[in-house]
Amino acid sequence: MGYFYIFGTIFFTVYGQIVLKWRINSVGSLPEEFGDKIIFLIKLIFDPWIFSGFLAAFVASFFWMATMTKFDLSFAYPFMSGAFVLVFLLSVVMFQEPVTWEKSIGLVLIVLGIIVTSRSSF
Repeated sequence: MGYFYIFGTIFFTVYGQIVLKWRINSVGSLPEEFGDKIIFLIKLIFDPWIFSGFLAAFVASFFWMATMTKFDLSFAYPFMSGAFVLVFLLSVVMFQEPVTWEKSIGLVLIVLGIIVTSRSSF
């Protein structure tokens, strides 16, 4: 069951990030004027999809708390690198974000760094 909690954390984290980006892309960029920024952000908050992204982050935190009851933090946290990988891949597929060597190497280094950190002992 513990791995299900990890999967739930990753799933809801990735869902929230992708939905927020999708909806924000559809409404445009943040206005320059302060008052317009506030109105813009309030409109975003009441968008049902944006709200679902916030809710997903909240649900992910419950899955993460459940994960902490099953695993040591130093064991469970490296699995969160799966969120980096999935967000990167989905952003390429869904938003046609560019894949560069720098991004790819950076992603690999992040994942390797987390693996090395989770395996080191003091």
